[in-house]
Formats: sequence, C-alpha cells, structure tokens
Amino acid sequence: MTQNEEVKRYLESGGRLTGFKALRLFGTMRLAARVNDLRKTGLAIKKGTKAVLCANGRTAHVAEYYLEREEA
Repeated sequence: MTQNEEVKRYLESGGRLTGFKALRLFGTMRLAARVNDLRKTGLAIKKGTKAVLCANGRTAHVAEYYLEREEA
C-alpha cells in the first residue's frame, strides 16, 4: 500500500493527522505533499491547527489534516 493510500484510509476512518503522527504511522516525512496528491484526486481534506507540547516545555502550533464528517 502506498503512503497516499495509507493516509487516505486513515483520514476516511475519521482520523486526524499531524506531520509527526504521519511519520510514526506511515513513515512519511512529507505529509503536506501526500495531502496535496490526495486533494488533486478530489478528496476534500481540511486543515486546522493543533497545539502540541514540545520537549522544551513550550507549545507549538502544527498543521492537522482531517475530513469533515458528513451528517446523515
């Protein structure tokens, strides 16, 4: 399975991805590129920000990608 396929499956299952999480789960160091590839196929991926605690005790804001859930 390609990284694009893994990212797509994860997002479609309701997951949210940051770059660090994508690296841990799928070994991709270029999540934004994978998201761009998937958007070109018509997948409506949304982007927000998430506050994360760094090892130095500071807070960083990172990109977080997700799909909006359709209401039934």
